[in-house]
Amino acid sequence: LSKTEMGVDQEVEVVESCMVKPSEETPSHGLWLSLLDLTMVNRGHTPTVYFYSSDSGAVDNFFDVARLKAAMAKALVAFYPLAGRLSVDGDGRPEIDCAGQGALFVVARSDLTVDGFVDFQPSPELRRLFVPRVEESPSIMCAIQVTFMGCGGVALGTALHHAAIDAVSAFHFFQTWSAFSRDGDAAATALELPCHDCTLLRARSPPVVHPDALTVFCPKLLSLAVAEPSGLVVNQIFVLSKDQVAALKRACTGSGDIGRVSTFCAVSAHVWRSFCTARRLPTDATTRLTFPANIRGALRPPLPARYFGNGIIVLGAAGKVRDIESEELGSVARRINGAVRRMDDELVRSAIDYLEINGSKQPPSSMPETELRVVSWLGMPVYDADFGWGKPLVMHRAVQQRAGFVYLMDGVSGSGGVRILVSMEAPILNDFQRLLYATFV
Repeated sequence: LSKTEMGVDQEVEVVESCMVKPSEETPSHGLWLSLLDLTMVNRGHTPTVYFYSSDSGAVDNFFDVARLKAAMAKALVAFYPLAGRLSVDGDGRPEIDCAGQGALFVVARSDLTVDGFVDFQPSPELRRLFVPRVEESPSIMCAIQVTFMGCGGVALGTALHHAAIDAVSAFHFFQTWSAFSRDGDAAATALELPCHDCTLLRARSPPVVHPDALTVFCPKLLSLAVAEPSGLVVNQIFVLSKDQVAALKRACTGSGDIGRVSTFCAVSAHVWRSFCTARRLPTDATTRLTFPANIRGALRPPLPARYFGNGIIVLGAAGKVRDIESEELGSVARRINGAVRRMDDELVRSAIDYLEINGSKQPPSSMPETELRVVSWLGMPVYDADFGWGKPLVMHRAVQQRAGFVYLMDGVSGSGGVRILVSMEAPILNDFQRLLYATFV
């Protein structure tokens, strides 16, 4: 949505900005970050936006600011690192300075309407309007903006620093905060406490990388090509219906037993193939699909399910472009599933040890044009952020400005479908869309 389309008078006005601190005293210390956290330090804040309609339920004191702040203060007791600041220890190693400094809470208003954004596309403009600005305070770990819209609805913009948390931890925080707002102190009895012990992910001594680990673990240092995408990067959301997802899974199994292939593998295989053809990659080039994988259940003993931090490593599958384009869809899906199935304790420990040996600092950069990164939020509680006035109509990442990224999310309201947020160069987007849906014609 450009400024021209919106009209110059349709802006967002900030009416309040403050820090919300934990409601009780919290531990005061420098929180040691794991090597997996350190790989995310330069990623900065992840911008997301939730949209709520005042028609979705009770509207008494709709999104009452005092109630939201009080609930956040209670949630920050358990999630106290989000009230801290990104800092460095005496050796210059990044850490979170936990001293209860607080999370940024911004209140704004706008004449814009929620209806205009239900089918919105992520964009820099969307981030500018609804996500709190943290450029001048990059050490803040958590920032929230509540924008009251002209229609009576609300946009809830969030910016959480990736050094502190991955998507699993972020949604845990939003579930907790919204529960305190919705249910009051009763939410404390059902609260699943986060685990802040990042030392569970220390490297081994001495660090050892299993010879086979790098066949699926994809540190940033490994690159398949030097060419990077060029041109304007745009974001577009495509929707696959429940029936279309089922059709892809049937195509992968060759039978009616669609339970044998995951939605992630089937949809990712189809997206990968469409991506290779739309980008017109050389047929003899090697292409790679990479994806963050949750390690919490792979370690022995397992990490606590509520481990708070970055509990992900990036895995990948590779193949010649000609093979990805010509193989049966099931074969492409099996390449991806092969990487998924390799996830175990030794792989995770080898990945951490690799970062210990080779360094974890990764400057932000574009990916090779042959690489596709698929981030799956499938099965995550994206729509659980009910603060007492109904669930969100829609939630998305506000913008992804790097080409070659794809986000998979469950369809709205339990539709059984999948929403696909694609970030790629504008000239190839139409071809990608045509290829994505051609299977179902």
